[in-house]
Amino acid sequence: MALSFVSMVWGTGSPVFMGPGKQSCPSQFKLCRARGHTRRKIVATRSLLARAPGTMKMARMLEEPGWLRHADKEAGYLVGVSGGADSMALLHFLMSAGFKRLVVCHLNHKSRGEESDRDADFVRGVAAGMGMPFELGNWSHAGGSSFENAAREARHRFFAECAQGHGVRKVLLGHHADDQAETVLWNLIRGSYGLSGMTESQRLTVSGVEMELIRPLLGARKSELRAWLEARGLPFREDRTNLEPVTVRNRLRLEAFPLLDEIAGRDAAAAMARAASDGRELQEIKTWAVEHAAAVDPQGRLHVRRLMELPEPVRRACVFDFLRNAGIPDLDRAAVDRVLAMLEPGAPSKVMLAGGRVVRRKEARLRLD
Repeated sequence: MALSFVSMVWGTGSPVFMGPGKQSCPSQFKLCRARGHTRRKIVATRSLLARAPGTMKMARMLEEPGWLRHADKEAGYLVGVSGGADSMALLHFLMSAGFKRLVVCHLNHKSRGEESDRDADFVRGVAAGMGMPFELGNWSHAGGSSFENAAREARHRFFAECAQGHGVRKVLLGHHADDQAETVLWNLIRGSYGLSGMTESQRLTVSGVEMELIRPLLGARKSELRAWLEARGLPFREDRTNLEPVTVRNRLRLEAFPLLDEIAGRDAAAAMARAASDGRELQEIKTWAVEHAAAVDPQGRLHVRRLMELPEPVRRACVFDFLRNAGIPDLDRAAVDRVLAMLEPGAPSKVMLAGGRVVRRKEARLRLD
């Protein structure tokens, strides 16, 4: 698995964006503009632009309870930008909301040859036009684990490298409600732990670097984000592989959800997203219980004796939280059960988990290597 990072700071040069309606896009960029979305009438707006689809929804996100409402706009943030509609909407939305210290981070997966390189060039140009620092990483899949899992782990390592270099620990990502729906459905199918989706905020330690992954757009639909871009004439890149029913997520999006919509006669993705919201409320209760359980020692290990004193549901929640915060991929109930089994007398002293990670029991502690 090859992974390299190139740091570039762009403060000058030919701008890609000159403001709404005044883009100057290099001809070699094959850009896609959002189109085909039905406009709907929105009342009580202050300008023609405010009546554009998705605009009011995006504006409300700054007022609704959540991270955006209370975020420190003077603080520094890393922004994961692929060049696609979702991440481009996030970047421009943050700028319009007044965030001032953003670092644009792009990992080139090298999965589509020249198309991948053009994505990187496009994002580089956007960062230059906005006068933002730019971080470029290059990664190629060496086989072994699935591409999706390996790519996610590579992105996390890339973000950790960027976080270390800039002294910034918060990473903003462009996941939206449709991504959330896919996550919930897939987690249910594969037997994940509970009704789980993505959280708005997730703490993660990678290569010794503590980060917080933040998803401000989980309340917005993909169609709303594209409509918001369209209203402002903002270009983005289109990944053609997203239209191929090959990966799990692509098949859920292109095949499973349309079928569920037809069967139920309603928007299945919206229902899944609502279920994820309900699940987050339960997760908040679990988080409170885990914090009060105090099962993790100052060295970041699980205290076996303390775990055994807890009610079984809280014990399970502590183990799940411990593994999730360590970045264990494809975490499901079976993995949690294997670790819980280590608490029993005569149980094995180590358990292998996904991603080559190992949980070891020593001196009444569980640690992760």
